Parts: sequence; structure tokens; C-alpha cells
Amino acid sequence: MMKLRKQILQLAGGAATAAMLAAGVAQAADLPKTMIWTSYDFGSAGFAQASAVANAFQKKFGTRIRIVPSGTGIGRLLPVTQRKAHYGFLATETYFAAEGTYDFAVTSWGPQDLRIILAPPVATGLTVPKGSKFADGANLKGVKLGYVKGNPSVNVKTDALLAYAGLTRADITPVWFGGYGVMKGARLTGKIDGFLMSPYSGITRELEASPDGIDWVQFDPANKDGWKRIQQIAPMYSPVKSDDGAGMVKGKPVNIIEFRYPMMVTYADRSTEEVYQVAKAMHESFEFYKDVNATTKNWILSVAGHPPADVAWHPGAIKFLKEKGVWNAADEAWNTKRLARHAKVIEEWDNATDAFNKWRVAEKKKKNKIKVSEAWPKYWADHRKKVGLD
Repeated sequence: MMKLRKQILQLAGGAATAAMLAAGVAQAADLPKTMIWTSYDFGSAGFAQASAVANAFQKKFGTRIRIVPSGTGIGRLLPVTQRKAHYGFLATETYFAAEGTYDFAVTSWGPQDLRIILAPPVATGLTVPKGSKFADGANLKGVKLGYVKGNPSVNVKTDALLAYAGLTRADITPVWFGGYGVMKGARLTGKIDGFLMSPYSGITRELEASPDGIDWVQFDPANKDGWKRIQQIAPMYSPVKSDDGAGMVKGKPVNIIEFRYPMMVTYADRSTEEVYQVAKAMHESFEFYKDVNATTKNWILSVAGHPPADVAWHPGAIKFLKEKGVWNAADEAWNTKRLARHAKVIEEWDNATDAFNKWRVAEKKKKNKIKVSEAWPKYWADHRKKVGLD
């Protein structure tokens, strides 16, 4: 009798679970049953957030998501470009890829027509060992900082923070790595003094708990000239005070940096209906991931659903944001201007390519051999200045 009762309860539980799953899937009928996303590598704040959202999608809708982590901007974007991944949880490589600059200035890349679904703000900055003389942003001369090959998101923003004190890489010791996560070990062994990181990532928590601890390099918002130099290199940066991350004391905020990360990004040609459903799912599953860490709360529509960010918003996301009363006239004006910028950059890339090819033909007739990998990035940079893109 007990055995029969147990079987009945199991069947009832299974039916209830099936009904719950069916109800969840019905709420997002057009949401893909499986998806692939890219993110920063394991241990990063971006990976943690992408994982939290993926788990929420599975709980709420039964959608299975595989996350492909990478320590480089190209590694995160390439699967999305090849349409092997649906969405990327990206950093500032989004801006560089859309502009066709830095690692994306090569002929095999060029301006990418990317769009945002949601873009939460987050703090970031440089950490150094506790008590280090480099904890003052005006005193970074001679510091050993980590840089990542193929990751302009880290490299250029690190350069921007050096500019606060009027410094360049020539004034410090840049140490190059093949991925983001490996810099943790280099910092623990003293090979570098610090690198760009999030106050809320697992890596930062590990460094905080290490024997050397961490201090945040301070960038005083009252230093207008310093901040002007930062924003000339990294316009996505702004000052922020933070007291709730690793190495921080509540009530004693540090002056660090704010930008959008991770931005949920895809290509402009992904269907409006699918992106609409994904944006809707992000909202409807928010309760499952909002408290995973200190920053996942920033995915709420009222925060993550407004510009500015690195590229324009996708029409599918805008459709949902309008339905929820989030998207306003100022947002629309910003987005229209950013779309015009996208179009202008792509047009000028094509113009520069045509002119470059004609120049190569002319040089070939003169018996001058042109190495495209060296000549094109400079040609494109000069063209951008000529037409007012820089």
C-alpha cells in the first residue's frame, strides 16, 4: 500500500512539474529551445552573470543554454559573427568592433553591425597589492600592468586610465597574456602589480583573500583634466563611487570607473521577434537571477534598458521596452543618432577600402610592394580622421 501511494505521489509530482514547464514555455513560445552564448572566461563577472541568466532561463522556460567563455574580445565575438552563437555577453569590444578599430581594423573584420538587447552599468578599475604606492591614479609611473592579446576592451581602457596621469605604455611595464583569467596567477606571484577587473568577480575576491590583499587605484572625479584625458581614449567611461565590492569598506567609497558590462549583444539582422522574446524572457526570469551577486540587480529594465552604451539597441529589444513603458523620447533620440553613426562608419569603411585598393594598384604599377596587414590599419586610421570619425 505504501509503495502504491509513493508511486501515485511520484506521478502527481511529475505531472505538476510537466505542467509548470509547459506553462513556462507557453509564456515564451518563440524563445529558442537551445541557445549558445559567449562571455568572458571562467571566474570573471561576465561569466558569472551569463551563467546566472542561463540558469534562470532553464528554470523559468526550460531553455538550455551553453556558454562559450573566452579571454579575448575576438574570441567572444567570433562565434557570434559566424552565427555559431546567438548572443554575446560582451564588454567594450562591442564598441571597437562596431567602429572597426584596434584589433577589428584588419580587413578580415571591419565595422560590425551589432545591437544591444540590455546593457547594465557596472563598476570596474585597477587593483594593486594593499598598501602599494600605485594606489593613487596620479602615481602609476613604473607600474607593471597586465594586458591581453586580442582584447582591446581591456587594453585600451587600461591605456585610458594611464592617461589620467598623462602617462602611456612607455611610462610603465606592460606584461602581455593570452587570456584574461591567467592574469590572476601573475598578480599572485608578483609578475604584475595589477590589471583591470570588476569589484564583484570571483577573481577579485580571490585576490582580496590572498596574503597581499588589494587596494583600488583611485581616480578622483574632481580631477577634470585627468578625466578628460581618460574619456578621450575611452568615451564609455565615467566616474563612480563604490563601497560594496571586494577590497572595499561599506561607507568609505573608492573613486573608480563605471561603464556597461556585460552587454547582451547580437547582430542587427537577428529577427525582431526572437530578440523581443529574449528581452521579454530576461525580464520575466529576473527574479531568478537578480540576487546572484552584487551586480545582477542592474539587469532590471529601468536600469539596463536605457542608453547610453557602446552601440545602438536592437529593434526587438526596443519593442519590448516600449511595451513596458521604459523606452522614452530621449532614448529614441540617442539611438537614432547612434544608428546614423553605425551607417556612417560602415559607409566610410567601404569608401576607404575602394580607395586603398586603387592606391595598391597604382603602387604595384610603380613596382612598389604593399603589405596589406601593415598598410591598411594606418590607411583606415588616416581616413577616419579625414572624414571626421575621430
